[in-house]
Amino acid sequence: MTNMVRSAMVGVRFQEIGKLYHFEASSVPDLKAGDFVIVSTTRGREMGQVVSLPSGPVAPPEGGLKPIERRATPQDLALRRAWSQKELEAMIECRAKAAELGLRAIKIAKAEYSFDGSRLTFLFTSEGDEKADLKDLRKQMQQIFRKPRVELRQIGPRDVAKILGGMGACGIEERCCSRFLTEFSPISIKMAKAQGISLNPQEITGMCGRLRCCLVYEYEMYLEARKGLPKRNKRVLTPMGEARVVDVLPLRGAVIVSLPDGKRAEFLKQDVQPYDELKALQDKSVAPCDRHENGGCDCGRSRGSS
Repeated sequence: MTNMVRSAMVGVRFQEIGKLYHFEASSVPDLKAGDFVIVSTTRGREMGQVVSLPSGPVAPPEGGLKPIERRATPQDLALRRAWSQKELEAMIECRAKAAELGLRAIKIAKAEYSFDGSRLTFLFTSEGDEKADLKDLRKQMQQIFRKPRVELRQIGPRDVAKILGGMGACGIEERCCSRFLTEFSPISIKMAKAQGISLNPQEITGMCGRLRCCLVYEYEMYLEARKGLPKRNKRVLTPMGEARVVDVLPLRGAVIVSLPDGKRAEFLKQDVQPYDELKALQDKSVAPCDRHENGGCDCGRSRGSS
């Protein structure tokens, strides 16, 4: 049985709409949501904001949690603002150097300073399949920015769209990824098929060039709604006789069928029955019992009857 302990765990984000990370906070009492804290991460010391305070007993994660070092001071916050104001200048400089080096297959999306200016990270995306050699770019950027440690980190096209923001392909003023999506779910073409959405790339592709994140929003609901509904091209029995399903309307719990005379009609789920299932039931109801041909049974039919 898993040991349960009183939680001293808090959720921290390093970006306004970013992934949630958990840290141990027993050494920093009375933390509240909205407080800024200093923590140690795999990429060095970072400043993050407390966004969740789990209450009650919880199972400690395997391997334990890293502790929160301390609350951020007003000086830390001022330092962070000062370095963040230099990020645009650093990004422009990095883009210029990349162009000079002929690195046209990469795009510098953002520059990020750590809160104390000890690290400068350039986020980039690569448009080609081959891995670009960025040693010269990193070396030149390190010569320009001598104080911080310069790093280059590749991100995906969805992350770039999240950083750039802007209007979504659906017309909403700000893309979902820039408003509330903290993580990206796997998206597949079958999600569009299940919802009856046109497979035209212009209609299912987002500004990032990948399948739209919103395809996953109603996918489970459509799967649930399709349960019990016959699929397209299936033969069914309706109040108007045998027909073939030509379209499925999951949210209405109905199907559109083509009748033998060429007409189409719409029926609710409870008004149609799969032809194969009904035929199997009919065959079973008229089949002779195992002992009928040999006599001695009490099925009520004469020998040789079917």
